[in-house]
Amino acid sequence: MLTQLLTNDHGYDGPGPWWPLFPLMWFAFFILAALIFMRAGRARRSGHGRCAGEARLAERFATGEIDESEYRQRLAVLREKDR
Repeated sequence: MLTQLLTNDHGYDGPGPWWPLFPLMWFAFFILAALIFMRAGRARRSGHGRCAGEARLAERFATGEIDESEYRQRLAVLREKDR
């Protein structure tokens, strides 16, 4: 009985030819996650963060609180700080 248990493989033939798919899926997952984080960081640096300041400045110009020369001057300062 013991020799039969030790010699019987119980139908297990190994991992099969599909085993490389799991490491490849994890690799693809980490690459995708890195690309998403890089894109989010690039979008933040490219100016999406300064839109609030520029929008507020445009609102002040539209309501007449500041004139055109002051608007352009302050807009240049806002855009200069982001570089």
